[in-house]
Order: sequence, then C-alpha cells, then structure tokens
Amino acid sequence: MLLYKKISMQIIIAFISIIIFSQVSNADIGKETGLEIPRYVSLKSNDANIRVGPSKNYPIEIKYIKKYYPLKVLEEYEDWRKVEDFQKNFGWIHKSLISGTRTGIVLSNDNKTIKLLNTLNGYVIGEIGKGNIVFLKKCKIDWCLLSSKNYKGWIDKKYIWGVKEKEIINISFFQRFDDLYWKSVNYLKKIQRGF
Repeated sequence: MLLYKKISMQIIIAFISIIIFSQVSNADIGKETGLEIPRYVSLKSNDANIRVGPSKNYPIEIKYIKKYYPLKVLEEYEDWRKVEDFQKNFGWIHKSLISGTRTGIVLSNDNKTIKLLNTLNGYVIGEIGKGNIVFLKKCKIDWCLLSSKNYKGWIDKKYIWGVKEKEIINISFFQRFDDLYWKSVNYLKKIQRGF
C-alpha cells in the first residue's frame, strides 16, 4: 500500500511537471535578450525606420512618425528586432528605437467608438475611437485599463491590438479589493436611481 501511494505521488508530480513545462515552452525566448517572443513594444521617438533587413545597409521599408506606436517583436538578430504592426507590415528596427512601454491601438470592426467603463462591467464614462494609441495600465484576462491623454477607463481586450489574448499586465493582489469597491459603488448608484 505504501509503495502504491509513493508511485501514485510520483506520477502526479510528473504530470504536473509536464503541464508546467508545456506552458513555459509555448513561448520562444529571444536569443539576444532572453525575453519572450513574440512580445509587444512601442516606439521611443517620432522618427523610426523599419528596414527590409537587420542592418542600416538595407533599404527603409516604412517610416513611423508616431511616438509610442505599438509593435510586435517576432525575431531578434544582434541589435535588430524583426517587428510587425497592427496592419501586418513587418521589417527590422534597431533596438535603440523601441521600449518596453506597453501601448495598444483601439480596433473596431464597424468603425464605431468603443465605450470606456469606470470598472469591469461598470458605467460608461466615455468613448474612444478606432485607431487611437492608448497606454495599457493594467490588463486582466478579458479587460484592460487604458489611458489616453487625461482619460482612463476599462475596455474589452478584444478591441485592443498590442496585448496577447490572455495576457495579464500589472495586476496586484489588491486589484480584487479595487474591483470590489467599484462594484459596490456601481451597485449603490443603481439602487439610488431606483428611488
């Protein structure tokens, strides 16, 4: 009986290890940085060139003139990163022109504005149009807290290019309390409107 429990425990540990390794190995690791590939970055300046290949000797394919424009890193080669934008344009950019600041672009299939909420499933506090570049402050499984100029609010993640489908960004233990607070505030507002 003791041998059976010991073997069962080893099988369970092996199974859990396989699950953990399969999750970790789904992401490639960049040869130069050791960071996950693909990953999202943004432009550091209002003047950045995307080239056909990983060197200044290659011709310029695209010139970006918008600081914080989000890009997806697909490959690394020495000081160069192969990137893709939300319109599926791709090429090589020097690492000095990108940063880890997380930004995204608002998407909409029907060209409508997207509603910003005060909290998850909360009240509408504003709208944001397609094509706007936003800063990603926090992301949960399906929602992101974003800011643009002096505005911030929650938006469904499906309307943002620049974040992975189930990626979580900057969520702390205390986020649960923050969510509970806003849920309570919204509930009290609904009750007050009923009277």
